[in-house]
Amino acid sequence: MEVGRSSEGILSEEMTGKREQIIELLAQAYFMELETVINYVTNSINPDGVRAQEVKESLEEDIQEELDHAQQFAQRIKELYGVVPGSMDFNAEQTYLQPPENQIDVVHLIKGVIEAERGAIEHYTKIVETTKGADPVTQDMVIEILHDEQGHRRLFEGFLQEYQAEGKA
Repeated sequence: MEVGRSSEGILSEEMTGKREQIIELLAQAYFMELETVINYVTNSINPDGVRAQEVKESLEEDIQEELDHAQQFAQRIKELYGVVPGSMDFNAEQTYLQPPENQIDVVHLIKGVIEAERGAIEHYTKIVETTKGADPVTQDMVIEILHDEQGHRRLFEGFLQEYQAEGKA
């Protein structure tokens, strides 16, 4: 019994336009995660001071998770018959995660992480909405990653609240 291509869902010829739209969103997410890895490595090393230690350790733990997210996005791009982009297609955007002039400015770092997570949550929510009814595999994967990003954001909001309560933010 031959199965028509229409039964292949997002992989069908009829879904080419939607698939290309999803691949484009996934490529953007892929680069967002890689840029976050770069900045988390930077910010897990640069800050000085006793108060910076917990934030640095948290970022160190997040590096591998963010890299795993990038690899998941890359794998899904390939599964959807896309091509995982190379570094020449990358444009850095995370101005808010650049090292501050004063390396003891942990609040700058915390706010930068919150902004990065906010951007990821916003973009991944867009992917979830775009894939609804069209690509449940990508949707499920992104929902799981979205959960991780929400947890990261909440953790750093807690760090910021602590600094605010002490009048240091």
